[in-house]
Amino acid sequence: MPAKAPTPKAADKPSREIARLLRDAINGGELSPGAKLPSERELAESHGVARNTAREAIRLLTQEGLVQPEHGRGVFVRVRPKLMRFGRRRYSRAMRQSGLSPFRAEVIAQGRTPDTECRSVTRISAPGEVAERLEIPAGTDVVRRENWYYADGEPMQVGTTYSPWAIVEGSPIADTKKMGHGSIYGRFEELGYPIAYVREEISARMPTHEEAAGLSLPDGVPVIDLWHTGMDDRRRPFEVTRFVMRADFTALDYDMPVED
Repeated sequence: MPAKAPTPKAADKPSREIARLLRDAINGGELSPGAKLPSERELAESHGVARNTAREAIRLLTQEGLVQPEHGRGVFVRVRPKLMRFGRRRYSRAMRQSGLSPFRAEVIAQGRTPDTECRSVTRISAPGEVAERLEIPAGTDVVRRENWYYADGEPMQVGTTYSPWAIVEGSPIADTKKMGHGSIYGRFEELGYPIAYVREEISARMPTHEEAAGLSLPDGVPVIDLWHTGMDDRRRPFEVTRFVMRADFTALDYDMPVED
């Protein structure tokens, strides 16, 4: 347990000073993932403050996603195992020959249990940001597939895939939720579009209300917003997927050649 706080700086509220000390203890490993924090009463006594001040310190840490209150049990340091996204390796031929989707292959390789849920398959007009990446006119018909991804039963990310109707018409991609052996990239390869190049644009932001609810995000946890474009061996874009991933449970691992 962290030592009693020194007298807070004039610019700092006592609650912020207590939160800082606890944060330092968490980041420094003194309070490890899964460890139980001192109670509000214990914090109040050890720091010489009122219980509502200690409560506010805990609220600040909860908002940052560092701790998680559990009703009737106390407040615990959040356990945050990272799920690695393997960058270009996730689309390699060896991965495709496994018959698994990139996500399933990654999760299994990390000793965890994957699950996916395709919630909808619809035909829509391409939004501008999708049409630009697919190099088609805005408003062109595309198939939109919404997939949710889980590891060990916890939601990790949502991926919304867009494919030109002219490419996927009549194939399982256009109207079937289950993609079968080789997943969606196996079906694209059957259509003459083997994945050979990828472009990924990555940023971070705070989630929408719907994203936070669907991904079970604690207060204060951002998301990784990743736009993926898949291209064939002639560099023709044939699918765009927007991934929204939990930033607390996701890590990105890329290796690539350096251009001359």
